[in-house]
Amino acid sequence: MSELVSHKLCRLITRMCVITACLCVAPATAQTASGEKRRSAEGEAPEMTEAAEKAIERGLQYLIANQNADGSWASDDGQYAIAGTSLGLMAFMAKGHFPGFGKYGHALDRAKDYLLKRSKDSPTGAMGVKMYEIGLFTIAMSELWGMTKDPADNKAIQVALERVVQIILRSQSPLGGWRYAPRPDAGQDTSVTAMVFVSLASAREAGVLIPSETIERVTNYLRDQAWDERTGGFGYQGRGYTIACTAGGVYAAQLAGNRDTEWVEAALRSLENNPKMFSRKDNGHYYYSHYYAMQAMVQAGDERYANWYPKIRDSLIELQQPNGSWQEKEKDYPHKTPMAIIILGTPHRYIPVYQR
Repeated sequence: MSELVSHKLCRLITRMCVITACLCVAPATAQTASGEKRRSAEGEAPEMTEAAEKAIERGLQYLIANQNADGSWASDDGQYAIAGTSLGLMAFMAKGHFPGFGKYGHALDRAKDYLLKRSKDSPTGAMGVKMYEIGLFTIAMSELWGMTKDPADNKAIQVALERVVQIILRSQSPLGGWRYAPRPDAGQDTSVTAMVFVSLASAREAGVLIPSETIERVTNYLRDQAWDERTGGFGYQGRGYTIACTAGGVYAAQLAGNRDTEWVEAALRSLENNPKMFSRKDNGHYYYSHYYAMQAMVQAGDERYANWYPKIRDSLIELQQPNGSWQEKEKDYPHKTPMAIIILGTPHRYIPVYQR
């Protein structure tokens, strides 16, 4: 048995055991005055509230009701279908739902089949509008691999995943980052680099070989070109500061093996101390930045996670629309609702790249 197959088998068995245990066994909990459950085995780590569980389920129902006939999720004008469908699948996976299983199994099969068809129809394996979509597709394929009902899907997912990873590796700038187009001469920015490297970390966890040189170059870009010592955070291109780039940059840096460095610690502190972080008005990329920031706090340890999760949980519950979505206008990007669900579902830890 090859090392890759062995790794995948162990990953599959572990994940299925975790899902089965979580579905069948209720952990010992204590109920706080605010209705928040806490696991006794993990001290003060915050658990799901009933309101959060209801918000997630309403969000999933919204996604089901608004899935396109071809299995995709996209913006109203049909754009960003690769990103919307990849995130939609991850939103369900964050709650332990996978293609072919349970009440959402058929809908998730359709979404999976849409992505695989788009990949197969692409001469190069590159899809979507920008590298953001390539990154999100890579995460979805990484987390789907070995987790679908039909074993025949595994080979198709493997082929799609390995093709897209090669595109990403070839597209890395000599200076270490990525930008919108899948070319090494396209330049680099922190926003795209964070998304793309998180996807490589997900693929690596699934068993795909990611060269150590690729990871070292990402670290060099984040530390030497994007991190700003004055602010403690990350800028879009070069030094400076934006909330979204800091959240994405610190999470990518952690996944690249830099958790215990002073510059990563400084970036975490800058997020914790930024008064605009939880202001929907002042944080223009609210869902995108919190998608990263939540996972960065998971990587930073139980204390930071316990301080952060209740704040974003309660904020997202308040922001949910009457129809169950987090769409704030009629024509909106398709990322907000699935990202909100993924953030709210953090305590479940079903998706490996979102685990510590």
